[in-house]
Amino acid sequence: MPTRQHMNHRRRLSTKQLVLIAVLALLGSGGTFALVTGSASAHWRSNSGHSGGWQSPSPGNSTKADNGGQNNGGQNGSAAPSASASASASSPAGGGSQTNGPSPEDFADIRSVKPNVQRAANQRGASRGTFTARCGRNENKHHNPDNFIVAPGVANGAHHVHDYVGNLSTDGFSTNESLAAAGTTCARGDKSTYFWPVLRTRSANDAPDADGNTGTILQATSVQLVFGGSPTAKVTAMPSTLRVIMGDAKSFTNGVANAKASWSCTGFENRQLTDKYPLCPQGSRVVRTLNFPNCWDGTNADSANHRTHIVFADGAGRCQAGFKAVPQLKMRLTYKVPQGPNFALDSFPEQLHKPVTDHADFANFMPTRLMNQVVSCINGNRNCG
Repeated sequence: MPTRQHMNHRRRLSTKQLVLIAVLALLGSGGTFALVTGSASAHWRSNSGHSGGWQSPSPGNSTKADNGGQNNGGQNGSAAPSASASASASSPAGGGSQTNGPSPEDFADIRSVKPNVQRAANQRGASRGTFTARCGRNENKHHNPDNFIVAPGVANGAHHVHDYVGNLSTDGFSTNESLAAAGTTCARGDKSTYFWPVLRTRSANDAPDADGNTGTILQATSVQLVFGGSPTAKVTAMPSTLRVIMGDAKSFTNGVANAKASWSCTGFENRQLTDKYPLCPQGSRVVRTLNFPNCWDGTNADSANHRTHIVFADGAGRCQAGFKAVPQLKMRLTYKVPQGPNFALDSFPEQLHKPVTDHADFANFMPTRLMNQVVSCINGNRNCG
């Protein structure tokens, strides 16, 4: 006669068998279960490779960096981080049939956000000037899904479309030589390239492309590219060909250590969000703020992970030992979007168009004379450009 322990063991086995049968039944229906590594999220993936169905809560405050990158410390003039990146149900915000995000939980009414912007106080020796690069709003519709910094020599290396201003030739096959020889949309002969993922409107009738990006590309209503100083020191010139990235296009699965971009609305820019798209009141426009690292190692124009050669200052605005302050690029982009949760960034398919994946790239191809003017304006506490 079986003991009670044996009977309990048999009941436990029976439960496991039932779970196994349920999983096998799901697999038999053609779906596959995928655990997204590097985050606490798991979601159903269809055979097409686009995610749909159920997914679990967000990656939270994980500190795993992108491609071996690191948490580059503070961000001078940045918002205090908002709540962790949300990974909510995959129904699209615009009500369409696509199932690759975002969801309504990825949006927040900006009026419900408390003021949270903190700036480092200027100290003796601060460089308080600015230089504005005037490069337009991508009126010539320079778009491609490439990234010559992180995926050189690869077509569609980004798997999402970028807006470009500045250098007219930028694509996945750009080299120092090709960029130096090209024309530019910027004033004063600035051949630098500035780029970021496009923002799109979304609706129920949109059909996603092969990478899951969908909707009508929005042209920014304004693009401000301002180089600023340091609250603790004078700045030194950036070297020619310097590559700089900010944010992390894979923050949803990598964690938010490098998620430095933020979102707000005109009239509410003392309230910044990192993991939510803002819902703005009537008449207010969506604002993207993308502040770049500004502490250079003094030697390298790039590094293996595109981060360690130029990092963020600490919370007080100081560069770490061995690094020197260079002009800090701050991008401010505004958009007129439909009312409601009907817009989203382009993203890698597995990133589900989460706002926390916002990012931008810059490569310096200013003439030496112009870079020297930038430094002079900043260190002389003048506003130029």
